Amino acid sequence: MKKIYNGKTKDVYELDNGNLSLLFKDDVTGKDGVFDPGENQIGLTIEGAGNECLKITKFFYEMLNEREIKTHFLSADLEKNTMEVIPGQVFGKGIEVICRFKAVGSFIRRYGMYANEGDELDSYVEITLKDDMRQDPLITDDGLEALGILTKDEYKTIVNMTKEIAKIVRDTLKEKGLELYDIKFEFGRDPDGEIMLIDEISGGSMRVFKGQEKLDPLDIHKYLV
Repeated sequence: MKKIYNGKTKDVYELDNGNLSLLFKDDVTGKDGVFDPGENQIGLTIEGAGNECLKITKFFYEMLNEREIKTHFLSADLEKNTMEVIPGQVFGKGIEVICRFKAVGSFIRRYGMYANEGDELDSYVEITLKDDMRQDPLITDDGLEALGILTKDEYKTIVNMTKEIAKIVRDTLKEKGLELYDIKFEFGRDPDGEIMLIDEISGGSMRVFKGQEKLDPLDIHKYLV
């Protein structure tokens, strides 16, 4: 395999068959030695973190593929911490799409004049640009189109896919007595130009509560797999 990208939490390799292999690492984002999925820097290394991330990712991607929702997922090897995926092209230099069911985190920091923590948001979707230096700025559909990152039709497709996938994750967690507050996705284009879900669906990309207690991202897999 040829390494083509060295990421913060995953490395990407090119396979002989033309697909890609993602290696899930034990490095996690955070600050001052504390795991924080919202941070843009590696904060610490937790043994087994990559495997727990891959377990949940595999669980949800297999569910989505069964429902014929377009994703990049092909297979996963839990022993090697790797996932084989369809090669794709990100939008611009990468976008992140957040679906919010309840007001928390950066939403409250921005809109606390109008909302209280825990307010219902009815699957509100927002898009940010992946840009560590500028703290992943929010951007509108008009802005995405003006910068040549997304067309208006692609924006609508991504919003609709985001809501559909987020509700599947929410309903699955609800069956286990858990509540999903928000979740982050990434999308790209497959070799034919179709929009597909990419990257991971892990505890580190969602806020999940059990009653009033926020679950540690690395504990969520215990309820699912």
